[in-house]
Amino acid sequence: MKARLTARSLGLGRAAYWLWHAPMATVKKSIAEGGPLEQFRDSRAHAGMTRAAEQLAPQSHPPARHWPELHFLTGKKFWDQTAFCLQTFQAQAGHSMRAVFHDDGTLDHDCAAHLGELFPAAEIHHRAESDARIAALLPPARFPTLHNERARPYPNFLKLTDVHAGANGWRLVLDSDMLFFRRPDFILSWLAAPPRPLYMADVQDSYGYSRPLLESLAGAPLPPRVNVGLCGLRSDALDWEKLEFWCRRLIEAEGTSYYLEQALVAMLLAGRDCAVAPAGDYLLLPSGDECRAPRAVMHHYVAQSKRGYFRHAWRVASRRLKD
Repeated sequence: MKARLTARSLGLGRAAYWLWHAPMATVKKSIAEGGPLEQFRDSRAHAGMTRAAEQLAPQSHPPARHWPELHFLTGKKFWDQTAFCLQTFQAQAGHSMRAVFHDDGTLDHDCAAHLGELFPAAEIHHRAESDARIAALLPPARFPTLHNERARPYPNFLKLTDVHAGANGWRLVLDSDMLFFRRPDFILSWLAAPPRPLYMADVQDSYGYSRPLLESLAGAPLPPRVNVGLCGLRSDALDWEKLEFWCRRLIEAEGTSYYLEQALVAMLLAGRDCAVAPAGDYLLLPSGDECRAPRAVMHHYVAQSKRGYFRHAWRVASRRLKD
């Protein structure tokens, strides 16, 4: 009976998402992005980026085996951004990296083939394989909340479970919607000898839950402005029983949230010494002028900065790859 009620609840949640929340989000997104005409121009610019990604030079040097892996959650809509992110990181770092691509459930054969051609030494973990692996490592009967969150339409939660469950050592997760323009010395120093968890600074706290609730569960003050666009954690240090408990209590108290995975990472880092990427060099939400003439080491393109990303920044990055 409990299983049927859980399944029914999840089904109703998905129906509500597709019938109400998704359409409303689409309307709000269109308004925020300047209306259909500007969205069309952004889409056309993004299509140019996708075509350019298909022409990137394949990774030609063997990856550095002594450094932690770089992990990306990617899919049909993001494979080109993943390719540019990893390609620009490697070009600016002067090193080929061990990379692992995690399918968000939409990575089709053609997109996987493009990534495989560009990064022949990389691993691709397809969603069906990951679902089976996570079910074996984190049995649904013991971790029902974690599995419910993995099944939601927005796949960010996979950056926690699929990257770290069953793994050992340090791993660095990068969001695909980032580009590198100068040598990432801060990241390279961390990769050479990871001393502590790593994250980048957000423009504000974006945890989706009230700070008193988060800190009462974590038992310590949360670090400020955690953004998991860059996130380095030691996989074997994660307590999955605790994460299941936290996840369940957060949802019971204040519902689910797009930012749940980021909130959980902030809780994991509560009261801990962390390596925080310098905000001026590892820039979230770059301005239009910064997108046209980048001065930062790295851009992370969220919200309204997507326009500068698709219309200008990737072109600058592409020119620098050819220099």
